[in-house]
Amino acid sequence: MTAISIPFKKKISPEQIFMLSGLLVNGGNYLYNLVLGRFLGPEKFADAAILITLLLVLSFVAMTFQLVTAKFSVIFEDSIFESFISNTYRNALVTGVLLGLLVVFFSSDLQIFFKTTSATMFVVFGIGIPFYFLMSVNRGVFQGKKELTSLSITYQLEMISRLLITFILLYFLNIETSLLIAIGILVSFLFGLIPFKFKKFSLVNVFKLEKTQTKLVRNFFIITAFYELTQIIINNSDILLVKHFFASYEAGLYASLALIGRVVYFVAWMFVMLLLPVVVQLKKEGKSTLPILLKYVGYIGAISITIVLGCYLFPNLIIQILFGDGYVEISPLLWKYALATGVFAISNIFAYYYLSLDKYVPVILSGIFGMLQIVLVVFYHTSLEQVVHVQIIAMLILLFVQLTYFFLSNLKERKISNI
Repeated sequence: MTAISIPFKKKISPEQIFMLSGLLVNGGNYLYNLVLGRFLGPEKFADAAILITLLLVLSFVAMTFQLVTAKFSVIFEDSIFESFISNTYRNALVTGVLLGLLVVFFSSDLQIFFKTTSATMFVVFGIGIPFYFLMSVNRGVFQGKKELTSLSITYQLEMISRLLITFILLYFLNIETSLLIAIGILVSFLFGLIPFKFKKFSLVNVFKLEKTQTKLVRNFFIITAFYELTQIIINNSDILLVKHFFASYEAGLYASLALIGRVVYFVAWMFVMLLLPVVVQLKKEGKSTLPILLKYVGYIGAISITIVLGCYLFPNLIIQILFGDGYVEISPLLWKYALATGVFAISNIFAYYYLSLDKYVPVILSGIFGMLQIVLVVFYHTSLEQVVHVQIIAMLILLFVQLTYFFLSNLKERKISNI
């Protein structure tokens, strides 16, 4: 048995393990959402979709800490790294507590704005926010150090625990479903802290980095936070605005549409997680980073085309299999939403690439078009179809602008190298 297992282990790299794990995590999260959609029906699923969307919003906010941690886990070493991690954990915890208190304090206002049946679900969600921020810093260490097996475990435990606990609670307890879903999300944050990488840090005795190091971290943190804000806007503003402008039934239909159409984005996320530390390391070694970018753009482009084509050819079948007949009237919009998401996923690869290289123009561009998307949906929402159409327009323009920046930037670098 030992003789067989040794060569097998050599064939599977940590990157491959992470990719397989990512597929399982995304598959598990999809199963979680799909079963909720079938079990609850469009109207109740609209409430559940708000919690799921808030979870995505939280993940993007916390991703700022994860990406900063990942980048400087590559750059900093020894005592400087320990000082950096201690400061990052403290800042993440403070941020998480403040955001959690805000969600709890405004829980009633959130209930009114999103027209949900309960305010308590926001209270429970707010309690879990500090744990999510600590979890993200922990993941950032694994990501930066390329300990991808441990990184995979944290994602797996979060997904599996949320899946199992939520449906156990829904099966055995006959109380408000949105509250049970919030409890499942909270408990999954605790499981996501396993394994905890950095045990020798201090939240009280905070070490000081040098001024140049502090400035380096602060600048990257600010621009990353801005970029993650654009991700929140582009990925989630449509669902939140639809929940506000439309009735619960239509909002539930749109939530199912968004869930299916975003498959390509969640697949792209796995490549982004691998892209940042590789680009930072190549830059540190003075090597070309362009081949890795083109490789990942090719992957995401091929996946996007495949998914959009599948949604165009078999929309009714996909909707019926995943959500059931109760959602089939939204099927004509499926390929269009997938197109908007696929275009965004490709432009997102360029933005993350330049973020890794400390070039921030693409980040600013994403922010501009994220705001454009909100403005368009606010003014043009007479139907769900119109909401999808304005997103396609915004994302196509964003990709065009990102590609223009890419070609001009490369042209400039070639001219400089030829001098």
